[in-house]
Amino acid sequence: MSSSRRNHLKSLLLQIAHGLLEEEATEADQERERYMEENCPALSLPGSMQELQELCKKMHHLIDVVDEQRYDMESKVVKSNKEIEDLKIKVQDLKGKFKKPVLKKVRMSADAMLQALLGSKHKVSLDLRANLKQVKKEVKEEEKEAVGDWRKNIEDKAGMDGRKKMFESEA
Repeated sequence: MSSSRRNHLKSLLLQIAHGLLEEEATEADQERERYMEENCPALSLPGSMQELQELCKKMHHLIDVVDEQRYDMESKVVKSNKEIEDLKIKVQDLKGKFKKPVLKKVRMSADAMLQALLGSKHKVSLDLRANLKQVKKEVKEEEKEAVGDWRKNIEDKAGMDGRKKMFESEA
């Protein structure tokens, strides 16, 4: 398709869209006028004080009705916005998890890493192995003694003042 043909088609589409937008605007104006005629009748000011008070009461009642409708509409909008956000989150979850890139393994000492991060400010060298605790094998021997101790003192460990002693006294 040539560029002149493409530009001609584009201009035709824009003209049609412009016409449709004008029609929608006129329809919206007509709808607004029809709604105002239905819900807001022409104002007629009465002459007496009693009629003015009745008119004010009627207007206050209409204002309350409109406020209730506005509140209901606002709550519907808030609810629908929340549903839209939830659906967006579900769509994002359904698209799949984000793939994590495969990282290269880099062998670097703690000093080199800190120097790369902090630059020339890093002057303290870290010896991470110096801070580790020494584990002794004597700890395992204490556990074995505790097991042996439990077996020797089974009478003391039995509940209710040694049930074993109670049975021995009856026999």
